[in-house]
Amino acid sequence: MRAFVVSREFGSVDYWEKFFQQRGKKAFEWYGTYLELCGVLHKYIKPREKVLVIGCGNSELSEQLYDVGYRDIVNIDISEVVIKQMKECNATRRPQMSFLKMDMTQMEFPDASFQVVLDKGTLDAVLTDEEEKTLQQVDRMLAEVGRVLQVGGRYLCISLAQAHILKKAVGHFSREGWMVRVHQVANSQDQVLEAEPQFSLPVFAFIMTKFRPVPGSALQIFELCAQEQRKPVRLESAERLAEAVQERQQYAWLCSQLRRKARLGSVSLDLCDGDTGEPRYTLHVVDSPTVKPSRDNHFAIFIIPQGRETEWLFGMDEGRKQLAASAGFRRLITVALHRGQQYESMDHIQAELSARVMELAPAGMPTQQQVPFLSVGGDIGVRTVQHQDCSPLSGDYVIEDVQGDDKRYFRRLIFLSNRNVVQSEARLLKDVSHKAQKKRKKDRKKQRPADAEDLPAAPGQSIDKSYLCCEHHKAMIAGLALLRNPELLLEIPLALLVVGLGGGSLPLFVHDHFPKSCIDAVEIDPSMLEVATQWFGFSQSDRMKVHIADGLDYIASLAGGGEARPCYDVIMFDVDSKDPTLGMSCPPPAFVEQSFLQKVKSILTPEGVFILNLVCRDLGLKDSVLAGLKAVFPLLYVRRIEGEVNEILFCQLHPEQKLATPELLETAQALERTLRKPGRGWDDTYVLSDMLKTVKIV
Repeated sequence: MRAFVVSREFGSVDYWEKFFQQRGKKAFEWYGTYLELCGVLHKYIKPREKVLVIGCGNSELSEQLYDVGYRDIVNIDISEVVIKQMKECNATRRPQMSFLKMDMTQMEFPDASFQVVLDKGTLDAVLTDEEEKTLQQVDRMLAEVGRVLQVGGRYLCISLAQAHILKKAVGHFSREGWMVRVHQVANSQDQVLEAEPQFSLPVFAFIMTKFRPVPGSALQIFELCAQEQRKPVRLESAERLAEAVQERQQYAWLCSQLRRKARLGSVSLDLCDGDTGEPRYTLHVVDSPTVKPSRDNHFAIFIIPQGRETEWLFGMDEGRKQLAASAGFRRLITVALHRGQQYESMDHIQAELSARVMELAPAGMPTQQQVPFLSVGGDIGVRTVQHQDCSPLSGDYVIEDVQGDDKRYFRRLIFLSNRNVVQSEARLLKDVSHKAQKKRKKDRKKQRPADAEDLPAAPGQSIDKSYLCCEHHKAMIAGLALLRNPELLLEIPLALLVVGLGGGSLPLFVHDHFPKSCIDAVEIDPSMLEVATQWFGFSQSDRMKVHIADGLDYIASLAGGGEARPCYDVIMFDVDSKDPTLGMSCPPPAFVEQSFLQKVKSILTPEGVFILNLVCRDLGLKDSVLAGLKAVFPLLYVRRIEGEVNEILFCQLHPEQKLATPELLETAQALERTLRKPGRGWDDTYVLSDMLKTVKIV
């Protein structure tokens, strides 16, 4: 983002003498006219207060304040030319207002002479750089402002709030024990500065309130009042205040670029609650350059139902592009609703967003154009947070129930460090609707003792264990068709190692559908075992044990067991990385290093299959991972999950085990026929062979 640079000449008396001689009597209005600033001026200046305007120039601001009842106004400027002009213009019409030639760094007024010092762009004009000479001049100016103000008085400075100016002003007055407030001027982002016609900057008002010095007090007050906020937000430090102002400036820059048809690539932003500052809406701006302009297709807003923001169509750039193209608008803004926020209705959301989203409208849209609000089924969806906690290893997480497209409810585990990714998901049984849950809770309250705790009644029991929600889990299960004689898997022992428990749906599915299976599940985070057990219907048995350990250490320990080491028919990795800076989020890189893969190989039976969930956006890194796997496991199949970044890798030791696609589909169908026998609880929508149709051999 470019900065607006003020000329160093602005600090020179000669510059302003020459400027006003050339300009004559035509008013020069920095940072907005009276009409644009009157809201903030009337909020902080009372009509009967004595006001000093420093660096008045030939602005009409003082005249217009006078005309609406602010009579006790003194104006000063270093330019003799402009003071003479202003005296001549106002002597008759505004006799109580005075204009004086005076240096604001050496004012001649007695101490505590004024209740308000008004500065419109003067501090910005003086603080042109951060050289020692300039900073000393500004120190003298601000010291004089403090001297001539009464206790309880206010320095009201209209500014662009560039970083060095905000730092200087806030630092000076906070050290003096004054209250510091920065107020964004309403509609300021539509103003374009003459010196910088290609860049729109928002205008701010600094309101520095003078407090009586309290010996030994270190109290500092910093507040931000954004134009749409009903009340100021208290911030903890000058640094946080500067960050908040910078966010407003970046938003103004973004709006200006979007109005100018700039191609900015993927654009997203958060709109925060005006009272708490917490994110309330996440917006993605999606342009469709191939859509032909017409009268009614300029712009639309799409409200994503709660809980569905993680779906490919809404949560990925490519999905949003497809959504925008099918909607048929030049620009579509998708709006995701945040968990932890309350939303009354679609109408309420529309009223809340209407003014703000119009700032993101494309160029050329008619002023009075009605903007449609779109959604799926016309509602805002249902999301209920069942549980929220913090794991020492995984960080903050939530368990939430959401309503899907088919009106069925799903339970999800979400890590808040990556809130748009569903970590684990399970379908709730049909009778577990929100109405049913509320009724059960009400009935339990009637029946329980008065001192009983209000805990959920066996939340895991409401899970539909026959259904796999995650497409990559379905593909991983389909990989069992690569085993020898897969149609016998229900009758012969099957040893599995699953690294990464999550909600437990993957090992639980194998356990319930393959009665001879014995499963070791490894999970590094003990909190996840609690989550799986309490909220996702997971339970251990004599055939399924969970080991709380680092998967790397656990496998290394098994591999070092010599001839006594166990061998598994199937090894599955579904473990995520805790480091968001890596180009590969699943698995962590250490799990695909050559030395570790050799350990995995050593505990896999000769005819076994190693199945890996790979999530890697770095193409170079992915090629390296595939090459490393191929070096250890000569037979490597890849199955891409449509609409997701996930790829499922099926690794085997012997190339002669290779199955052509027809053979692979035939074995999958044979396994499926066995699993579909009555009484096995197989979900009819899950077709194993479909999971393997697009498998490719590397």
